[in-house]
Amino acid sequence: MTDTSTVEPAAIDERLVHRPLLSRLLGRPELGSVIGAVAVFLFFSVMTESFVSSLDTVLYAASLIGIMAVPVALLMIGGEFDLSAGVLVTASALVASMFAYQMTANVWVGVAVSLLVTLAIGFFNGFMLIRTGLPSFIITLGTFLMLQGANVGVTKLISGTVQTKSITDMEGYESAKEIFASTISIGSFDLRVTILWWVALVAVATWILLRTTWGNWIFAVGGGRDAARAVGVPVFRTKIGLYLGVALAAWISGMHLLFSFGVVQSGEGRGLELHYIAAAVIGGCLLTGGYGSAIGAGIGALIFGMTKQGIVYAQWDQDWFWFFLGAMLLLATLLNAWVRKRAEAAK
Repeated sequence: MTDTSTVEPAAIDERLVHRPLLSRLLGRPELGSVIGAVAVFLFFSVMTESFVSSLDTVLYAASLIGIMAVPVALLMIGGEFDLSAGVLVTASALVASMFAYQMTANVWVGVAVSLLVTLAIGFFNGFMLIRTGLPSFIITLGTFLMLQGANVGVTKLISGTVQTKSITDMEGYESAKEIFASTISIGSFDLRVTILWWVALVAVATWILLRTTWGNWIFAVGGGRDAARAVGVPVFRTKIGLYLGVALAAWISGMHLLFSFGVVQSGEGRGLELHYIAAAVIGGCLLTGGYGSAIGAGIGALIFGMTKQGIVYAQWDQDWFWFFLGAMLLLATLLNAWVRKRAEAAK
């Protein structure tokens, strides 16, 4: 007869343990950004009357940052950075514009060529990172400098100026504009198509992180590349995929830039990479990798949009935008650290 008095109870899967609502909320990376977004919204709603009535403009400003902030957040969760993201947006627009104009081709041909070139640059960043073992900061800083010089230099060489030729009268322009730069009027609300792109990217990125094996790989390589490789995570494919994601979003943003005006200034994009990274950090991503969310990055971009437009509506000096940005970045980082400690203590 078996003595059952010494049999230890079966281990319980932690995923099946019911956790209190407060504990689950404290464990969400985007909690700090939600609190910040509510505070910023209430602040500017009180400071200026036109803020609430102009939410379409606020959302549009947020979407321009959000489209890039989401894949940048995934890249940061994977433990890497991309300092070339801002000028890559401009490069994608320049390639599409100049190829279509110089080849007198349908605009959509330039759009397709731009997609291939932009993805190739993203692949280059990921490939160099894996093969050289250098920090992503150095790799993408080099790409940033090369693209910054090439954007201006090639544009001057082909167009004779720092601006591309207008393609507004070319075949395919109107149909491409419908996809990348159109506006849908809903009563008095003007819904820019970039807002739809932004929301779609947040949804897809969230699904990838929380519902797919690829999402597990992203968190794993961000937590520790060597440990991830030891348990069978395809580090090479994961890192390459993350940089391709940033490149794809840069192409979408670049096409919006091109089809909003029909011309592109080759010097644009410098400094925007810091906006994307700041939005991701405000949204709960850690600089050390392995932690964050796409929803948080989307909310971080919303804070950007509200702050930028709120200062305009309040008729303050634009220099205050940078003050608010720095303050939000520091406060969000401190709040995220506090939330993480409380979440770990509540487990």
